[in-house]
Amino acid sequence: MALEPRFEYRDVRVNGDGGPIVTGFCAVIPPEGLTVIVGPSGAGKTTLLRLLNRLDDPDDGVVLFEGRDVRQYDALELRRRVQLVGQTPVTFPGTVADNVGGDTGALLARVGLDPSLAAREADRLSVGEAQRMALARSLALAPEVLALDEPTSALDVVNKAGIEQLVRELADSGLTVVMVSHDPRHAELADHVIEVHPLNREEP
Repeated sequence: MALEPRFEYRDVRVNGDGGPIVTGFCAVIPPEGLTVIVGPSGAGKTTLLRLLNRLDDPDDGVVLFEGRDVRQYDALELRRRVQLVGQTPVTFPGTVADNVGGDTGALLARVGLDPSLAAREADRLSVGEAQRMALARSLALAPEVLALDEPTSALDVVNKAGIEQLVRELADSGLTVVMVSHDPRHAELADHVIEVHPLNREEP
């Protein structure tokens, strides 16, 4: 029996300053595996991702989470269940352990970092390490969904490959992972691909 969608976009429209960013958008995100939203810059990929945990709301249409309009959820509860990791990793003052919380050592190991990094000041991490730390911080909340906005865009080739492998492993572990990317190669990693295209800005 087919599983119910984790998310569904139904005829979604989001307006920007210069007109619609997305309009009439429909897609389904299944509960299992890795879904990659691919498309060029300006196509609205990040906007679509932010709708999943109500960092943005649609101007028209509806986004469903497990069959229920996301606007019916308490925003904080929804954001605990649907963790979004931004394109640029954010570090807070203090050590890596201060940033991650929870069972820091186990979480660092899960994202491929040496647990000994727990005592390091977070602002001394490399970009690749900081990106993994941001993932560990999100996993500390035991989310049902991990939403990733271009997680490899600021990384070199080696770190990029490491994050791609980690994302694949997280999806294989049973976590619903949704990743936005402008890199068409990432479609090859995915179990499910959603392609988006820029709108004609003259469209009303």
